[in-house]
Amino acid sequence: MTTAPATPRPAATVLLVRDDPFEVLMVRRHAAATFASALVFPGGVVDPEDSHPDWLPLLRGHEALSDHERAHRIAAARETWEEAAILLVTGGNGECSLPPERPHGSLFRKVVQESGGHLDLLAIAPFGHWITPVDAPKRFDTRFYLAHVGRDQEARCDGAETVELEWIAPHEALERARRGDAGIMFPTKLSLLRLTETPCPRTAFEAALQRAIVPLTPVVSARDGGTVVAIPKDAGYAEWEEFTPYPRRG
Repeated sequence: MTTAPATPRPAATVLLVRDDPFEVLMVRRHAAATFASALVFPGGVVDPEDSHPDWLPLLRGHEALSDHERAHRIAAARETWEEAAILLVTGGNGECSLPPERPHGSLFRKVVQESGGHLDLLAIAPFGHWITPVDAPKRFDTRFYLAHVGRDQEARCDGAETVELEWIAPHEALERARRGDAGIMFPTKLSLLRLTETPCPRTAFEAALQRAIVPLTPVVSARDGGTVVAIPKDAGYAEWEEFTPYPRRG
């Protein structure tokens, strides 16, 4: 009997970038978390609270967005706060304390309100859209976003979801992965490659606004003693497949 593919859960992740030098924030989650062994961007599943109408007075740049898109961008900002203690607000004091473990979405709304600022959803630009391969037991439908933050914003681990984080040049993260010093998943790798195509956060943001976002579901197949993860060649990324050899026996 054929098992139906798992239904992907809506999710959002955000590439936080800063200037001088051009760096992106990457995190490593605790051992029991999803993608624990890999360097990833802050992110997680969309919470029902991310769609709550009480968000509307606390937002800027949301008027032309669909309810679906608005919730994803709020989720991206919330996960940034939960996992890295960075509050993506415009105006206000911009301060926040480390969140308690797995706070409810309404708590993040309260934090934004008490900051005196607003979430500017136009400052969170669409950057990619990846759906987990159909054969995976746990699947996510993940919107990737880009946000530019100042060097005065200090990223901090929450000690629960994230156990390590660092600002790193995109090309350096890719080099670590090539050397085998860090695990990076295929969508993360291609997102980093896309960052290396621009010299600074401003141009990266401008390029993101001009780019059409196409949902991609990688296909995993066997080939020549290993597995290949592939997307269409015309998907707009610098690479379109990745080969991983099977581990040697003995």
